[in-house]
Amino acid sequence: MKNICVLGSTGSIGTQTLDVVAKHPDELRCVALAVRRSVDTALAQAKAFGVRHVAVADESLAEDATVAELAQWCRDGGGDLRFGSRAVEELCLLPEVDVVVNALVGAAGLRASYTTLEQGKVLALANKESLVVGGDLIMPMAHALNARRGDNGALMPIDSEHGAIYQCLLGEDMAEVTKLWVTASGGPFRGRTRDQLRDITPAQALAHPTWNMGAKISIDSSTLMNKGLEVIEAHHLFSMPYDKIEVVVQPQSAIHSMVEFSDGSVKAHLGTTDMRIPIQFALSYPKRWEAPVQPLDFRTLGTLEFAAPDEDTFRCLALAREAGRIGGTLPCVMNAANEIAVAAFLADDLPYLGIAACVEDAMEALGSHPVESLDQLSATDAEARARALEFVARQA
Repeated sequence: MKNICVLGSTGSIGTQTLDVVAKHPDELRCVALAVRRSVDTALAQAKAFGVRHVAVADESLAEDATVAELAQWCRDGGGDLRFGSRAVEELCLLPEVDVVVNALVGAAGLRASYTTLEQGKVLALANKESLVVGGDLIMPMAHALNARRGDNGALMPIDSEHGAIYQCLLGEDMAEVTKLWVTASGGPFRGRTRDQLRDITPAQALAHPTWNMGAKISIDSSTLMNKGLEVIEAHHLFSMPYDKIEVVVQPQSAIHSMVEFSDGSVKAHLGTTDMRIPIQFALSYPKRWEAPVQPLDFRTLGTLEFAAPDEDTFRCLALAREAGRIGGTLPCVMNAANEIAVAAFLADDLPYLGIAACVEDAMEALGSHPVESLDQLSATDAEARARALEFVARQA
């Protein structure tokens, strides 16, 4: 039995993680939940899974009458309800927690990932920013924990792409890997020109053709920033140089990623486009449990298409690659500026093409420095956000 803590339990990854827990009650038990502000949903989840430790990131809700029932539920079971970002991190310290599923959105997830590995617990990671921003800090901790554990399961990627690459690499010699192919659906605007993107609305950008995701990730998918973040993640997760990581557009999303080897062989991971599959593998490793969804019927799949991404039109992918190659604090700058730009776009304060322009402005203004600590990254994050907000204000 593995005891898990789900950070971001009311989001897409969080709710699907709980689906997996419900399907395998003899293997998994949820003991802690963290949400940003969805108290009612957290209460329903806590009662459904018998969870008595809950954290709400939004401190302004601490005095809200709506939390009284949740607080009482936690106390009655010998647990507690806490508020604030620190409270979210403290769930990772609970002695009964074996695995932390980090499904937080944005740079806020980095400290939770750091604390999880520091405590010697398994990190099932869906929070991209933990590696994009803090990969230089997180990966050495994961490698050290793997050495103590005697396996490679300290950090399990939940992203479908990285989960696919992870599985393709099982039993392989990394010295024989010549390329990682990270697949992309291409988003809702695949094939469009920059002129055709000038007047894109938030509603159009949120309409992803394949995956059901939160607003921020959906916008990142439409700009291909999501794929840029995944390239940086792959670099850290698999110790792979950037010139050996390629993005390929695969609109059907049936191939989740591929690994190419020195003899010309290519291993591809295929399956149903449902995040519960990579989530379950991250929790079941090194075992495989009964499928959480109906397996893919290849007789009905039809064709598979492949294309190169258009990095001139979707400049966020090129900017993320540049940030990754330069390294240091520049990915932190890039990520923070992107978060501000996406929020501004969703609020109709920035045009769609302004997202990439905002990110580029911050990268050029702030440059890169060697990564030293979480506090340094927090300061860099704040500086980049301030610069991005200035850019947005100039566009008004």
